[in-house]
Formats: sequence, C-alpha cells, structure tokens
Amino acid sequence: MRAIDYTRADSLEAAVEAFAAVGLDARYIAGGTTLYDLMKLGVERPVHLIDVTGIVGLDTIDTDGDVLRFGALALMSDVAYTPAVQDGYPILSESLLKAASQQLRNMATVGGNLLQRTRCPYFRNGAGSLSTVGVYPCNKRVPGSGCAAIGGLDRGHAILGVSDACIAVSPGDWPVALTAMGASVEIHGPAGTRTVPISDFYRLPGDTPHLEFDIAPAELITAITVPKAPSRSSTYHKIRDRESFAFAVASAAVVVEMEGANVRTARIALGGVATIPWRAQSAEETLRGKQLTPELALEAGRAAFRDARPGQHNAFKSDLGARVVADALMIAAERRA
Repeated sequence: MRAIDYTRADSLEAAVEAFAAVGLDARYIAGGTTLYDLMKLGVERPVHLIDVTGIVGLDTIDTDGDVLRFGALALMSDVAYTPAVQDGYPILSESLLKAASQQLRNMATVGGNLLQRTRCPYFRNGAGSLSTVGVYPCNKRVPGSGCAAIGGLDRGHAILGVSDACIAVSPGDWPVALTAMGASVEIHGPAGTRTVPISDFYRLPGDTPHLEFDIAPAELITAITVPKAPSRSSTYHKIRDRESFAFAVASAAVVVEMEGANVRTARIALGGVATIPWRAQSAEETLRGKQLTPELALEAGRAAFRDARPGQHNAFKSDLGARVVADALMIAAERRA
C-alpha cells in the first residue's frame, strides 16, 4: 500500500497553489468515481490528492441567465432532474440519466464526467505505468508502445476519428449531448480562467493518443455553459449491450428545429462509435430544408458514417449507428411544440 497525501482546498487559488507545490504527481478530486477506478487499475498513481469539493459556488446550477451554466461540482443527478433542463433540454437530461447507475450519478460531477477515460480493455488492463509496458501495448499509457486493439478484439472500439496509433472509443454520454448543443468548458489554472468550445476540448488521437483533453495538469474545470438555443425537440438515444449501467455501443444526441414538416436546422453528435464526441455535420447537411421522413432520417444516419474505418469486429456499428441517428431524429421531431 502506498501513502497518499491529501489537501482540502477552500478556493480555486488554494487548489492551484497546492498543485504547484506538489507538481505533476498531484491530482484534483471531486466525486472520485473515475479517478479511484483508474488508481485501482494502476493507470493513475498520484502521491497527493487535492479535494476541490469545499470550493463554494462550483456546484451552482443556473438556468436563468443568457446561457445554461452548470458548475463543475454539480452532481449528474441534480442537473438531470433540474425542471428547466428536463422540460426544455431533454437531450441534456437524458444523456445524464442514461449514464452510469443511480448511485454513481449521485456522486459523480458534471465537470469530472468530461474527463472520463476510455474503457478500452487494452488500456485498462495493459501497460503497467507510463514507463513500463505490460501485457498489452497501449499508446495512451506508454506513448510509442503500440496499440493492441488494432488487429485485436475491437468490437467495442471506434470507427470514426481513428488513427494508426489508437482506436479507443470516447466513453461519455454527457459530452456527446454537450457537443450537439455547442457547449463550452470554463477552465481555471495558474494563468487564470479561459473558455474552450467543447468541440476543441477533446483531441483526436493522431500520433499522440495520450493527449486526450485541452487541459493542462494544473488546470481544473470550473463550469460548463450551454447556449439557450431552442432544444425541446431533442433527445439522447443510446443503444447498449444491457439496458442498465452500460456504455453505449452507439448513441446519438439530436436537436432539430422544424419549419412545418421540414427541417430548418439539425445538430447531431455521435457516441460509442468515435474516438471523441463526434459532430455529424454531413448528416446535418443531408437534412437541411427537407421534409423529415423515416427514409430521409436513415439517409442522414448513413451519411454520418460515410468516412467510417471499421476494424475486424465492429463494422456492424456503421449500420447500427445510422439507425440510431434515424430513430433519434424521429423521436426529437415528434417532441416539437
């Protein structure tokens, strides 16, 4: 058993100062539902935990301003059951309620949820540390070691946004919905506060799959903001291997704005099929200005997977994903006022 030091910060400044005093072996912790899991697997080996749950104001949920603003420490369950979110933004509420178990949703924060790491079994059970290679090579854990998933058991892996270095799926549900909504992430660190569009927050693997997020080690997420665009006609539709507490095999976050029977605009993001939360702009363009029918919805779904690069065991995701998009479009359209 290794000893770990612990600090409870009462302000952002105190949290950042505590991190600076320790260095790269420190980690911020809030709900802990991801970090503790990674520590047990040996993926994370911090020597010092900085608890940020005592920072006042980081758990605020504000739906009255010009944007929806969710403090990073707001719990997944609290955001999901906020009446203004449930009534006006079902895409957001559903993406949280279809994630994890009730127990985890009562502990996990919406800020920490953005930083989930892949459930790729080669990543989770492979290389022993960032300096040694274990049973399976994994470029996320040991850069340059290789990717055992490529040519391996890849049923659950990505078919969009993949590279020759990594095909691991981005695991989240909430980030997919936020991507469809054009959300932004507020981040605080030694240089102050900055805002990053969620479309830029997640990095494609390329040759550096270990660099997953646009956030420096000493920085922490403070809030998520979502534009108040018309979003009642929306849904988060998720297909999984079992109905309870499972990650998406394929999912679609969809917002449609209708003009009569025609689609004025559509925003579509995909989960369970890509290395990052994936904005399906080709599908959106397929719909624009046209009458929404089940046939057109399926055509849009297939357009979303036009550039898919399946492996040995996950080619089925193209057809499944297309149908998930089609179903989501029809569900969202039926909700229009």
